[in-house]
Amino acid sequence: MNVSNHPVRQAPPSRVCRDLPSAVGIGLKAAHYENVLDGEEPAGHPAWVEVHPQNYFGDGGPPHRWLTAIAEAYPLSFHSVGLSLGSVDGVHAEELDKLAALCERYAPASVSDHLSWSGSAHDRLPDLLPIPYTREALDHFTREVGKVQDRLKRPILLENPSRYLSYIADEMDETDFIHELCQRAGCGLLFDVNNVEVSCTNLNLSAEDYIDAINPDIVGEMHLAGHATETHAEGPLLIDDHGSRVTDITWALYRRFIGRAGPMPTLIEWDTDVPEYSVLMAEADKVTAVLQPALTYA
Repeated sequence: MNVSNHPVRQAPPSRVCRDLPSAVGIGLKAAHYENVLDGEEPAGHPAWVEVHPQNYFGDGGPPHRWLTAIAEAYPLSFHSVGLSLGSVDGVHAEELDKLAALCERYAPASVSDHLSWSGSAHDRLPDLLPIPYTREALDHFTREVGKVQDRLKRPILLENPSRYLSYIADEMDETDFIHELCQRAGCGLLFDVNNVEVSCTNLNLSAEDYIDAINPDIVGEMHLAGHATETHAEGPLLIDDHGSRVTDITWALYRRFIGRAGPMPTLIEWDTDVPEYSVLMAEADKVTAVLQPALTYA
């Protein structure tokens, strides 16, 4: 099996300087290791892949043998789910040390985490929980992002959250919070368009206004995913489960942003009910169909 000469959906770099190619990537799952390394794979290949680094915190074994081979063939993005930047106690030092060691080992093109919290340093919760958009929270995130970037010796990206509630004490909009944080901390945004649809539907906000408010210059990567919908008497509740195809609304929002911003590194994220590789790559082809016209005018 040749891991270096495979057909890849290539794209020239974006007009905005980024380390990942401005083309389509996929969230890498163990079920698809062989597919992405198969030079004859009829479904094609992504331009880059993303992994959750916490799945590779062990020292060795099959996961690292696979990831080593894949890292030789593809640019990597590390999408962390464990730093819990919003926790009152701050980033867990052991978690950060493990992430730093993995970054040193694989030299990923991009490292990201979330605008959220997941419990205290000693009581971790299996969820990414929302934060209040206050000056106090902004100061806290600025400090914690600084710690992470100093330890990793690189800027990171933070992903906009999926929200099911908002705080009465909020002092600013989410987009204002994100822009000020990026300016103060020197980080960037991992812009998840599905999360925009989820949050704005649940909170009765305008998704189009949110999309239009984001400055493309702060965006280093984009995510597209599906979600579940619960029907209630008060209206629909969207659940960010990454378990289905991207919705028509999210596609429309993505095209709206790309039409203004130009081509961006864009990931198809599918974490639950993981489909066959061909189904995943069919979603990736839809990204390419959006990016190609943007590349023409970039």
